[in-house]
Amino acid sequence: MHIDIDKDVCIGAGQCALAAPGVFTQDDDGFSTLLPGREDGAGDPMVREAVRACPVSAISLSEPAD
Repeated sequence: MHIDIDKDVCIGAGQCALAAPGVFTQDDDGFSTLLPGREDGAGDPMVREAVRACPVSAISLSEPAD
């Protein structure tokens, strides 16, 4: 899985960091960012919930091609 955060869309609501704090955090300006080494979600089952929780749909998931 690959996680992408559209920084132009993110409003810094922080719902992703609340839903999956082991993967998402907020930068110094309050916008969503991934924790280092967590670009693939690190197997966290809450990543999909974090995507759903984003009020502006700034986070997307993609699966690697087989």
